[in-house]
Amino acid sequence: MKVVILAGGLGTRISEETTIKPKPMVEIGGRPILWHIMKIYSHYGLTDFVVCLGYKGYVIKEYFANYFLHMSDVTFHLAENRMEVHRETAESWRVTLVDTGQETMTGGRLKRALPYVGDDDVFALTYGDGVADINIAAELEFHKSHGRKATVTAVRPAKRFGAIAIEGDRVASFREKPDDDGGWINGGFFLLSPSVGELIADDKTVWEREPMEALASQDQLRAFSHHGFWHPMDTLRDKTFLEEEWESGRAKWRTW
Repeated sequence: MKVVILAGGLGTRISEETTIKPKPMVEIGGRPILWHIMKIYSHYGLTDFVVCLGYKGYVIKEYFANYFLHMSDVTFHLAENRMEVHRETAESWRVTLVDTGQETMTGGRLKRALPYVGDDDVFALTYGDGVADINIAAELEFHKSHGRKATVTAVRPAKRFGAIAIEGDRVASFREKPDDDGGWINGGFFLLSPSVGELIADDKTVWEREPMEALASQDQLRAFSHHGFWHPMDTLRDKTFLEEEWESGRAKWRTW
């Protein structure tokens, strides 16, 4: 099963970091938050990733192209133009990096990534800036049990995100960035049928608007309620909080 990660946004709310790198490459504990997200999935055996690039996507390409340099001890034999890798710590991941455009919206990025998903009945989708101690195996079992096209992970933090009205486990409606707070919100960590691509018109389509609203109105969207840890990295304050959690050894998303 493929894991699609949206990693192309501008990250304007954390511009202190994103003037030189895309937000998924902002580091927590010396590793990009993108790496942390991939570790969450790989803990459950999902190691085939499709990363949607946009703003400063070359930084992500460089990171994976030189993964051994970032993660291992190396010796350079200059006269021989050879690199010797010591203490290899590379992950057993397959990573496809897809240039989905500088200005493309989230739905458009997803649609551009779908050719790389293949013939799987279901694939995972999440944002490249949020971590959680979510049980992916339990979510996958839930997704298969309800037989709908889409599952969204619902969480309960402060407002700012797309709100989900839930009746049982049925998503009754979906609203992007409501004025009220205190309810369930879109926490990412989706499980989807590739057929959701039919609901995405073009690069200008925002996944969290027409496509998700249509899935809800067609009774094709279910919510996997996550009561554990979830936190995005939208601002420098968020980064500082996650960094402190990691350094303290209390990082709840570190399930590996």
